[in-house]
Amino acid sequence: MSLTHFDGKGDAHMVDVSDKAVTSRIATAVTWIKMSQGAFDIISEGRAKKGDVLGVARLAGIMGAKKTPELIPLCHPLPITKVAVELTLDPELPGVQIEATVKTTGQTGVEMEALTAASITALTVYDMTKAVDKSMEIGGLRVVLKDGGKSGRYQAI
Repeated sequence: MSLTHFDGKGDAHMVDVSDKAVTSRIATAVTWIKMSQGAFDIISEGRAKKGDVLGVARLAGIMGAKKTPELIPLCHPLPITKVAVELTLDPELPGVQIEATVKTTGQTGVEMEALTAASITALTVYDMTKAVDKSMEIGGLRVVLKDGGKSGRYQAI
């Protein structure tokens, strides 16, 4: 198996998807952000000085999905039909679990858009709470669902 973003000479190129079928596609990515108990309490109690941390982070994630082709050099611009970002407070971390789902009808998948949405969401949580906790940790970024297109369905176990 070869990497599709390199041509026969080894040069990076944008993959030609013009011969691929237009199908309904979906991808879900997850990540988490772990923080101090104090930062967690501020977010969960709605006491952040910058405002609604989870609401702003959700919007940032949605915007991030839409901006993915501007950030990832060989990513195709796609007609995104849906972006959903779920943030769940997790007292066990303590922190926030993030799940981003992106849908399109097109000729290539939306894994990069889902990964970008999850990443930007976590980074926004960090940005909005860094005054309280600069040691926050972001981790576990991965695709947990991809469906549609020639390669079919992938679901993480």
